Amino acid sequence: MVRDFRDGLAKIVGATHVLMGAEAAQFEGDWRGRYRARALAVVRPANTAEIAAVVSLCREWRVPVVPQGGNTGLCGGSVPVVDDSAIVLSLGRLNRIRGVDPLDASLCAEAGCTLAQVQAAAEGIGQLFPLSLASEGSCEIGGNISTNAGGVHVLRYGTMRDLVLGLEVVLPDGRIWDGLRRLRKDNTGYDLKQLYIGAEGTLGVVTAATLKLFPQPKSRAVAWIGLPDIAAAQSLFTVLKQRFGERLMAFELIGEAALELVVRHIPGAHRPLPAHQGWAVLVELTDSQADVDLVALMEGILGEGVAAGWAADAVIAQSLAQAKTLWGLRENISEAQKIEGVSIKHDISVPISRIVQFLGEADVALRNRSSGVRIVVFGHFGDGNLHYNLSMTDDAENARFLLTADDMTRIVHDLVAAHGGSISAEHGIGQLKRADLRRYKSAVELEMMTKVKAALDPEGLMNPGKLL
Repeated sequence: MVRDFRDGLAKIVGATHVLMGAEAAQFEGDWRGRYRARALAVVRPANTAEIAAVVSLCREWRVPVVPQGGNTGLCGGSVPVVDDSAIVLSLGRLNRIRGVDPLDASLCAEAGCTLAQVQAAAEGIGQLFPLSLASEGSCEIGGNISTNAGGVHVLRYGTMRDLVLGLEVVLPDGRIWDGLRRLRKDNTGYDLKQLYIGAEGTLGVVTAATLKLFPQPKSRAVAWIGLPDIAAAQSLFTVLKQRFGERLMAFELIGEAALELVVRHIPGAHRPLPAHQGWAVLVELTDSQADVDLVALMEGILGEGVAAGWAADAVIAQSLAQAKTLWGLRENISEAQKIEGVSIKHDISVPISRIVQFLGEADVALRNRSSGVRIVVFGHFGDGNLHYNLSMTDDAENARFLLTADDMTRIVHDLVAAHGGSISAEHGIGQLKRADLRRYKSAVELEMMTKVKAALDPEGLMNPGKLL
């Protein structure tokens, strides 16, 4: 029976695009190396019609479907849960830019386009697609949509929810919903596209999207700012937000432990400031006008900051190359952590006004539970999203420490909930946080989500074992 099913897949997409065994291995494990399960087959369709046919065949055979984009996720959302239980539907061949419209400031991209490809297409017409992630060269738009990706520019442009105008989706029964609208206003009932943004492929397969574009920045200032303490980050953010408004493109928090890992493991990485600070922020200002001297404005505000005590020292990039170097320190933190070894990762958000208090309380609680714990903190202070990761510096100690992952995560997530936050800010739920979702979501919310799932995917074939 399995052979007949695979033969059916081959008739739809071609035998060379139905992968098994060694050819399928790269699609069966996640980026972190935490989750792996053997797929019945890895299927690589070329267009929406082929996806619809594959999903229809899977429904006929009662075979679950695991949609997969660039497979750069951190929660195990794009790989199977159980060996030989599902196909992996790899969307990498759906990689066309279907169209760009400068007047509507929109772009239509297929789900397998990389984020970098979409950025380049927007730049080609003098516009900006503002989503920016460290994995932008390999992550794909379908995955960005399915996890409601955020990145470093949420402060100004919002998450993927704010950047999508319309979607094309293959439904669990194989039908195609064409919702590729370019409208900023469409008040005709439920906004159905929002069901699929952040749904992690559990309600259908996103195959294409109409995306918002913005004016390209013409002037820029990037600064690495050392802080006297973590409370200074809140003071600095408040001043910059009030002074610069929408010009404030990014406000990224970097803890000393995170910077130290980058300097240790990433070739060519150096500390931007001579003295060690416990905390630093990476700030970017932009403007759509070319004649605005943002560097001078940045120098002025930082001079005030040093005098007022909410900045200890700073370096301002004097060229595009220097700006890229500073951003490289931030963007390589995850890679440096991967090289260092396994850690207990948390992708959380709390209200900006509670970040300082949360960090202080979490530090005390975790060190009381495990003395010597290394707390690696970095992330998007400007929108309240912190990547809060725990490990030990010694490999032998770390192996034992990882056995406490459930206890440590409970400490972190309980504090997040106490401060009105979320246990997943931008990475999704996947396999990793399913149990925690049930702990921290209200019964009413869980019931509503379950009913949506049952209505759209009554047979439970879309990415089972994820989210719910």
